[in-house]
Amino acid sequence: MNEFDHLKILDIILTKISYKDLLEQIEISINNFSRKIISYATFHTINLANKSKTLANKINSFDIVHADGIGVYFASKFLYGKKGFENNITGSDFYPLLIKKSIINKWKFFFFGDCKENLEKIQIKNPELKIAGMKDGYNFDDKNVITEINSSDVDVLIIGLGCPLQEDWVFKNEKLINAKVILIVGDGIKVFAGTKNRGNRFIQKIGAEWLYRLILNPKRMWKRYILGIPRFVIDIIKFRTKRSFI
Repeated sequence: MNEFDHLKILDIILTKISYKDLLEQIEISINNFSRKIISYATFHTINLANKSKTLANKINSFDIVHADGIGVYFASKFLYGKKGFENNITGSDFYPLLIKKSIINKWKFFFFGDCKENLEKIQIKNPELKIAGMKDGYNFDDKNVITEINSSDVDVLIIGLGCPLQEDWVFKNEKLINAKVILIVGDGIKVFAGTKNRGNRFIQKIGAEWLYRLILNPKRMWKRYILGIPRFVIDIIKFRTKRSFI
């Protein structure tokens, strides 16, 4: 565990950390050549981990696991009151801040995941960002990917393979990777590419991006949201009831 406070939501231990602190931790790791694995947890991640102790253990082994999304924010307030998260943290808001700081500090990135089309748009969207390499997440060989990453002398390795594949991959291979920071982002590569649909500012502000994504892609997202949200709420209520008797 690091020096930050933590909250446990179901089976996941989350780091109480701000955007500023996340950026500072990345900078410290790069400057000190000290490995740091940073991941995230949405309500969907927590749902999956709640059904798999193995996945939960892998996520909890990472150095920093930041909350991601309005559902986890509200869950923290319901469970811990004023000791819950101070703000709603999202990867979609954090990655643009990381891009700006990386350009200033000339940090080198390797992107692993998503599709070639989105990967190719990252440099177009961010012409000043130093990209040492990229590999899509659909056709790859672990050994070849690791060789490419290590030969690129990368500072920040971005991995977006989707949960739980990305967590499994990092847990299995992180000791073989030379990157100073491993940042697990889910579909966050689309943020770097400028192709993620988030809705307008009002939708983002009220935490309704999930509804916007559901409307845009109901066939892909209905199970995650229509079934997943009630499951998450019920499990959180059970978790709070259980804690009240401890």
